[in-house]
Amino acid sequence: MQRPTGITVLAVLAAIAGILGLLASLALLGIGTGAGAAASGFLMIAAMIALAYSVLSLALAYGFWTLKPWAWPLGVGVQVLGILQAVVQYVNNPNQLVSAIISVAIAAFILWYLFQPHVKAAFGRA
Repeated sequence: MQRPTGITVLAVLAAIAGILGLLASLALLGIGTGAGAAASGFLMIAAMIALAYSVLSLALAYGFWTLKPWAWPLGVGVQVLGILQAVVQYVNNPNQLVSAIISVAIAAFILWYLFQPHVKAAFGRA
């Protein structure tokens, strides 16, 4: 089956996010800069979480691009985590309401798209 255009767009966006996140998390860890030892414990934990999320984004990009069956539930899971993250962001900082609403709206739209019959069929989930 041919890859739906929306999945191609999501694959490219996931790859870009994964690469940029990987570079940012490695910079936070101080890899290549020698600054890692000076970083705080919290910053190191945040960098490790960002690194894991970046690797997950790259895996998702590959799975979407190649229409791997495991990519569909991974994509759904990533969007659900995105909604949860936006809610936590808002709870921790109510001034971020607009950002949280936009994040939830984007994730909800992607979830809606992933549940479209032709998209599910592309991943063998008819």
